[in-house]
Amino acid sequence: MKIFGFIPARMAASRFPGKPLKKILGIPMVEHVYTRARLYRKWDKLFVAGCDSEIKIFCNKKYIPYIETSKKHQRCLDRIYEAAHKKRKFISDKDLVICVQGDEPMLRPEMITNCIKPFNRNKNIKATVLAMNIVNKEQYLDPNIVKIIHDENDEVLYTSRSPIPYSKKFNKNLGAKRIYGIFAFKWSFLKKFYFTKESFLEKVESCDSNRICDNGRGQFIAKQKYFSSFSVDCPSDLKKVEKYLKKDRLFHKYNLNKKKINV
Repeated sequence: MKIFGFIPARMAASRFPGKPLKKILGIPMVEHVYTRARLYRKWDKLFVAGCDSEIKIFCNKKYIPYIETSKKHQRCLDRIYEAAHKKRKFISDKDLVICVQGDEPMLRPEMITNCIKPFNRNKNIKATVLAMNIVNKEQYLDPNIVKIIHDENDEVLYTSRSPIPYSKKFNKNLGAKRIYGIFAFKWSFLKKFYFTKESFLEKVESCDSNRICDNGRGQFIAKQKYFSSFSVDCPSDLKKVEKYLKKDRLFHKYNLNKKKINV
C-alpha cells in the first residue's frame, strides 16, 4: 500500500483571500504545511495541488512538487481527486490518497500516522478523517470549526458547523469532537466520492464529508489526542497560530530563515 499526499491550496478562499501565501513568523502558510507534513517519513510522494499562478511560482521557487488543478472546484476533496487522477498511473485502487488541508500550519507528522492506523487494523475501511476532542465552549460554538458525530464503531454519521451533540451547557464530558483537516481515502473510494453528486447536506453545511454520510456512509474517525492547535480560517487566526508556533519544537527545527524568534 503506497501513500500519496496532496495539500489543496487556493488564493480565492471566501473567508480569507490569499491565505496560502500569508506569512506566519516570516514563512508563508503553505510552506509551513508542506514542511510539517513532509516530516511524516512514509510518503511515496507529497504534492501541493493548486489553481493559481502565485502558488505555482512560489512552489517552483521552493522546489515543492506542484500539480495544477481547475479553478472550478468548491470542495477540497474534488481538487484532491483531480490532482491524484493526474498521477493515476502511479496509484492503485488499494493505495492511500491523503488530503492535508492547506490551512493547518500546526499539524504534526503523527497526525498522518493516526489517520492511517485504522486502515492497518481493518482492511475493510475505505476512508478516515482525523478527529480531536473539543475542550471549550468557544470551539463548540465556533461555526468555522466543523464538528463530527460518529457511532459506537467510530463510523461518521454527520458533520456540522453547529454545536453537536446538543447540550444546554458545554462540558468536556459531552464527547464533542472537531474535524482536524486530514482525510485519508483508498483511491478506489475517492473515485467513487468524486463521481457522486454533491449532496444537499454537504451544500447546507459546506462539509465534504456529508456527501459520504448521505450516500451510504463508509468514513471512520481517526482519533487524535488533544493539543492546542489552530486552523487558519480568518486573519485573526494568524496571531493565535504565531503565539503557539513561537514555542513549537517542530517550527524551530525547520525555521529555514534561522531568525531569532522572541517568545
